[in-house]
Amino acid sequence: MNPSRLLQRELMGISAVWWREFKVFWREKSRIISSIVQPLIWLFLFGSGIGASLSVENVHYRDYIYPGILTMSVIFGSVFFGLYIVWDRKLDVLKAVLVAPVARISIFFGKVLGGCTDVLLQVIILFSFSFLFPAVDLRGIPQALLILLVTSIALVSLGLALGSLLESLEGFQVISAFLVFPLFFLSGALFPLDERLPSWLTGLVKLNPLSYTVDGVRGALLGMNRYPFWVDLGIITLFASVMLIVGSVMFSRMK
Repeated sequence: MNPSRLLQRELMGISAVWWREFKVFWREKSRIISSIVQPLIWLFLFGSGIGASLSVENVHYRDYIYPGILTMSVIFGSVFFGLYIVWDRKLDVLKAVLVAPVARISIFFGKVLGGCTDVLLQVIILFSFSFLFPAVDLRGIPQALLILLVTSIALVSLGLALGSLLESLEGFQVISAFLVFPLFFLSGALFPLDERLPSWLTGLVKLNPLSYTVDGVRGALLGMNRYPFWVDLGIITLFASVMLIVGSVMFSRMK
């Protein structure tokens, strides 16, 4: 087949899978609402409650955890996107997609793009509440959005890899929760990384790639970062590259 026609066919396959994932997301209004309400509960109930007696470097605690809650939204939305692989397999929808005359890696990338689009729409809606947090510098939103996008690519790929391995919804939920909660709580989303932390906890936080997402977003929005932005972005980009490779291999081998 002509290489240009082959490329066109693969791109059409990617766009078709992306459009299907977007339509599924848009039709689930309850999913959209819950993905927005849950972070707001963390910010205004948890953040305001703790913030009544605590501030970090003269910044209200609610403002301080805002970058962390944005990252939390990306973590949960991206990893749990892999659940749809398990669900589609049970409904035999995935079988119909896999027999299409398109390479599996194109289907995988279409799903990654679909998952990232869904997650970024949620994040953009959360960014619309930025004006409620006085310490947030709105000029840093493009930088924050960039690092959240790269993080979403990494975690959607991770979720799809898990979905390719597991055949039951219950198994996926257990395994993904086992991964998601440590990734979130060890990212520094809810506490500052300073000398008061135990050394073992500091080590685990530094090993967690999502710590650099939180640091990059916090630096962009609040100017409170431990590392230069390019270091944070570089580490997350490396993590995303590894997850894309792992995810595409696992998806290609899925039965």
